[in-house]
Amino acid sequence: MTTKQPELRARAVPAGPPTSPTPLWDRRFGLYFTARAISLLGDAMMPVAAALAVGALYGVTGVGLVLGAWTGTFVLLVLFGGVLSDRFGARRMMVGADLVRVATQGVLAAAFFAGRPPFWLLVSMAAAAGAAVAMFLPGVNGMVPLVARDPHRANATLKVADALAHLLGPALAGLLIAVTDPGTVYAIDAATFLVSALCLALLRLAPKTADSAPRTGSSLRRDLRRGWREFRARTWMWAVVLIWVVHGVLVFGPLVPLASALIGDRLGPNAYGLAVSFLGAGTVLGGLLALRLRPARPLAAGATAMLLYTALPLSVALDAGLPVLLTAHALAGGALAFWSVMWATSVQTHTPPEVLNRVSAYELAGSVSGISAGQLLAGPATTLATPHHFLLLSAATCVAASVALLAVPAIRTLRRAPST
Repeated sequence: MTTKQPELRARAVPAGPPTSPTPLWDRRFGLYFTARAISLLGDAMMPVAAALAVGALYGVTGVGLVLGAWTGTFVLLVLFGGVLSDRFGARRMMVGADLVRVATQGVLAAAFFAGRPPFWLLVSMAAAAGAAVAMFLPGVNGMVPLVARDPHRANATLKVADALAHLLGPALAGLLIAVTDPGTVYAIDAATFLVSALCLALLRLAPKTADSAPRTGSSLRRDLRRGWREFRARTWMWAVVLIWVVHGVLVFGPLVPLASALIGDRLGPNAYGLAVSFLGAGTVLGGLLALRLRPARPLAAGATAMLLYTALPLSVALDAGLPVLLTAHALAGGALAFWSVMWATSVQTHTPPEVLNRVSAYELAGSVSGISAGQLLAGPATTLATPHHFLLLSAATCVAASVALLAVPAIRTLRRAPST
């Protein structure tokens, strides 16, 4: 494949008579949507469960080490997950990863029901779960074009499900831990991954799709290099990821610890919980908006929308009142959801199916590494600048990142791929 193929695929379709929208909800997409929605709910419950259950036993340091084991294993293995998904099929890898997470969460549920889990068990199960997610996530992008004839609408619908899961999951986890036992949350989490595995196993894809049969005869190194060449050949893609790494270090990574501390100290912990709920509500609205809008230049539209994300760190840095804070969080959630749909659809429709999972893995590795670095540096950075000043820097970074995205011609001019 030549490096010019993505641009050729993005040429506009000649004008013709209007056609009816492509049906979205068939058996394949219904099964895939169910699998993703239920597992996303389980994923959203876990950070709260870890913070409350592990924190009560081993303190903040213990929570950090458990979450760090998960993130570190994911970053180390996600590139291999992309190669294996392209080689053996995304669906197979996702089913296997779900079954591993059924085991890890089931073991932790039994350990919490039995009493006080040893710390080594918490860390090792977190690392195993992180490895499973590294095998699972690269295939998520690749599966969407296989189960939906309209990737744009599919991505927007999945984004709404993601937002609802992150809106309901933390509250459900906190309630369950308060009235039952941490083991209950882990058991429910294991059950969500079992349902996801069953739905994915029931999917029947077309016999000639990229996911239909394992491919062998190529070395792991060669597959990694092929994925890197495809990733590097798309200027719009690596430029976005590079900008997003900076965004992760200076915005996404430090935002949660700094904002939660500042809002909680000034307005109380309930105010921060309410702000996060408004962030989730805005994400739902952003996904619904993305369902209706199909801009000719999706990344340019998404980059413009991301300017609204500036309102979140700016409102926290300026000690805004609660109504302004809630409005800023809702705007930020809507902007991020709209960008996410534009980005995911662009990656899926401008990348050859046979390398899509590997390319997605490189994108994930870059994005997550930036956020992880930002989380690690948030504490030390506050010794050099106050949290308020650091969040002002985050707000300036939001503006600079949107301007940078729009300044790169390959990003700004990338056109929506024709529907197939």
